[in-house]
Amino acid sequence: MTFKLDFKVRDYECDLQGIVNNSVYFNYLEHARHEFLIANGIDFAALAEQKINLVVIRSEMNYKDSLKPGDAFYVEVETLRVSKLKFAFVQRIIRTQDDKLMLDAVVTGTSVNERGRPFLPQEIDQLFG
Repeated sequence: MTFKLDFKVRDYECDLQGIVNNSVYFNYLEHARHEFLIANGIDFAALAEQKINLVVIRSEMNYKDSLKPGDAFYVEVETLRVSKLKFAFVQRIIRTQDDKLMLDAVVTGTSVNERGRPFLPQEIDQLFG
């Protein structure tokens, strides 16, 4: 199932070229992942209080075209099991006005316990079952 979250480019997210700065795309993707977790009953803050931290271990981003001030767009999120302890979020940024793919990404992560050891708690494991 694909999760979608709507956004709109804000002027301050753009660089001198008048396009969204490349680093801002990381923020869009991260916010969409957090909203995906919330929509699936995962409380990111509660996990951190339990000394369970979700961490990104790899990000791959393919920039296809540039968003500009005022562009409406959405971020799609899908999940993928990578291994027993790793999972991935497959994400796409799509400009709303013409459904044009602006960026695709794979963000790989795991969760670590208070000793920094990788493990997947049941609530995370079930998302990638």
